[in-house]
Amino acid sequence: MKEYTKRDQSKYGDMDIAKEAYPKFQEKLQVCKDLLHGFDFSDFNTGSPLVKARLISGGVNFVLDPHEPERVDLFLKEALLLKQAHSLCSSMTLERERAEAAYMEAIRSTVIKIKHGGDGGRTLSLNEINAQINELLKAAIQCNGVISLFDSSKAKGEIFSLFDPKVLDEISKMKEKNIAVEMLKKLMLDQVGVYKSTNVVQSEKFSEKITKLMNSYYNGLITNEEVIKELLKTAEEIKNLYKNGEKLGLSQEELAFYDALTKPENIKDFYENDELVALTKELTEQLRKNRTIDWQKKETARASMRKMVKRLLKKYKYPPEDYDFAISTVISQCELWTDKSEISQQSNVLAYPMNNDGLQAVADRTN
Repeated sequence: MKEYTKRDQSKYGDMDIAKEAYPKFQEKLQVCKDLLHGFDFSDFNTGSPLVKARLISGGVNFVLDPHEPERVDLFLKEALLLKQAHSLCSSMTLERERAEAAYMEAIRSTVIKIKHGGDGGRTLSLNEINAQINELLKAAIQCNGVISLFDSSKAKGEIFSLFDPKVLDEISKMKEKNIAVEMLKKLMLDQVGVYKSTNVVQSEKFSEKITKLMNSYYNGLITNEEVIKELLKTAEEIKNLYKNGEKLGLSQEELAFYDALTKPENIKDFYENDELVALTKELTEQLRKNRTIDWQKKETARASMRKMVKRLLKKYKYPPEDYDFAISTVISQCELWTDKSEISQQSNVLAYPMNNDGLQAVADRTN
């Protein structure tokens, strides 16, 4: 600081922490408090750890209110500026200010975790969210005690799964409905992300459905209770995809081709289901036999694959008249499968879960 010259001050500003950083901290703290106007968190300074946790979850729920769409982004921006200013002047802040800054940071960090996931975008466990809040509180205001944000007595660090009815039931019963909506949306988009690498048709179908639901929710056309109900129905549909394959006697990779073949409306009016299943199995087997190591590297290999697929479709007289657009869907699924198969061979990763229990392992490997 002694070497900080008058010339530097004119260029970069006064570096006096008390004159610059501390007032900026106070300004941003007030901005954050103003953004939470309507939500009373005054007991946070003196409340028990359980009270503090409840006020954090309530604050997060308030920030995520779909009727105030601009609030969440503005709060995240201002709370980050508050954190940065506090890092410069924490030694001179009052105890009350430190507690309030910790509260804002807990809300900011939790909102980010819920909306965007943890490291690498992975879905968080209940324990991870609770542990984060614990650490923030202990570091800033030295409180003790175990804080549970979601009243979960069974959380053992597991990652949320759409295939765990206990998790879905717990989320649906949360008092903080805005948080519940965001968590369910994140869970399903994560699963759709898995399908993007395995099943063209299903990933498009559920991505469109979730987008429409959330748009209706954000536009105030349906309540948070209604969107939770619809999201839970959609989660059940996603779960039942695995059962559909079993009923047809198809593996998950075969089911992806079956979905592509049967995507066109009324396609089953032209074929018996046994024919479609036979075509699906032969298509999968032909691709497996003709798999090469350079699908992703050489366009000639991909062209050969497309010719082989078209010959097979012609053998089964697929598609019927006026359904030529169906070929592009089947070809897209075939190219996706060959690309995914090559990646799986190179990394020795199981690409397709064969049952409900396999979902978590796939998610872990994907992450």
